Amino acid sequence: MTPTDRFRELLRIPTVSYADATRIDPDAFASFRAALERLYPRTHARLEREIVGDGALLYRWPGSASEEPLVLMAHQDVVPVVPGEWGHAPFDADIVGEGEDASIHARGAIDDKGALVAILEAVEALLQEGVTPPRDVYLAFGHDEETRGTGAQALAALLRERGVRPGLVLDEGGAVVTGVLPGLSAPAAMIGVAERGIATFVLTAREAGGHASTPPRMPATARLARAVDRIRRRPFPVRLAPPVRALLATAAPHVAQPLRSVFASAGVLAPVLTRVLAALGPETNALVRTTAVATELTGATGRNVLATTARAWVNVRLVTGDSLEAAERHLRRAIGDPLVEIEVEDGSEPSPVSPWRGEAWRRLARTVTATLGDEVVPLPYVQLGASDSRWFTALTDTVYRFTPFRLSRAERDALHAADERIGVEVWLRGIGFYRELIIAR
Repeated sequence: MTPTDRFRELLRIPTVSYADATRIDPDAFASFRAALERLYPRTHARLEREIVGDGALLYRWPGSASEEPLVLMAHQDVVPVVPGEWGHAPFDADIVGEGEDASIHARGAIDDKGALVAILEAVEALLQEGVTPPRDVYLAFGHDEETRGTGAQALAALLRERGVRPGLVLDEGGAVVTGVLPGLSAPAAMIGVAERGIATFVLTAREAGGHASTPPRMPATARLARAVDRIRRRPFPVRLAPPVRALLATAAPHVAQPLRSVFASAGVLAPVLTRVLAALGPETNALVRTTAVATELTGATGRNVLATTARAWVNVRLVTGDSLEAAERHLRRAIGDPLVEIEVEDGSEPSPVSPWRGEAWRRLARTVTATLGDEVVPLPYVQLGASDSRWFTALTDTVYRFTPFRLSRAERDALHAADERIGVEVWLRGIGFYRELIIAR
């Protein structure tokens, strides 16, 4: 079998995570683990493997030294699919196109089986060549990153209990992209040095209820809708967090004037730059402010019944420097209605910021240019989504988030949506990145 054949076989196993744990199929995850053992026999013969918690996987590959090991992370689970929206069946892993234009269409092709399988391909090939890594290598594959992240929490707790202090942790994150900043024509490797916090706030409006033919002046659904719209119309304030300043300063030498001077003077020009970045689009807006959006709504039990309780679940992503407490205060001020209850269902603060200088960063940057192209510019940034790596920040200061694939805007938009896909050649090149990172000294 070729690497692509193995990748496609693993993509066909529907390891779907659901918020409702009763919907999760444990047999799919068991089949996935069994397929890993069969497809990567050297890895499972030579590396120490254990199942942690309800299905997370931890592998240890002893190297020449045990100090400051490398931890490579990925997750086994994928998000659900919406039937009928895909051009190709989401778990058939069809190859579309030919040659350099060929791509694999499947749920998980990028998020995150693309990284998981590329890591195993690199390990298996190095074992076949008789390579011993210069330092211990751990593979940490959570099983519920898309919902609760308990697998990664258990993995991090186990390593901490054993006194493991990684020299570098790498999880999914930014990719190699173009057009990420005005004036930057070179492709950029977006390496997350931090990630935003994540929280779910529940808004609740209540009323006596009754028949829909005689609604009150302000039914619970209208009160809730007004609150949701007020959150939209009163966004969080903008700020230029240190990782974003580092992003601009690092990009400055690679853009022409006058933007070179603007980026290099990001600290002084922060009030202007934050307004510009906020207006450029959703991704750059999310770099400079905490965001909040209602993602789920519930109301009455019938179409002709007034809702006695109307609820909205608001997804909040906290930019570096904000806090759960400050976010709640902002939401209360924005809504301005004491009859709308606000409570935090769950949440975690923004991650600590990893250094964008020093040996760990240089090691990553060298690997990027050596394997993905010397024209690629490694840039630090704040990862916009949450990842399992946030649980590993208690183990080391050097936690990074980067997926070694060149992705177009359309491919990035397909994450968690229909027609998720990755170029075959792009994925194969990513294997080389992990290979080089493992053997780098």
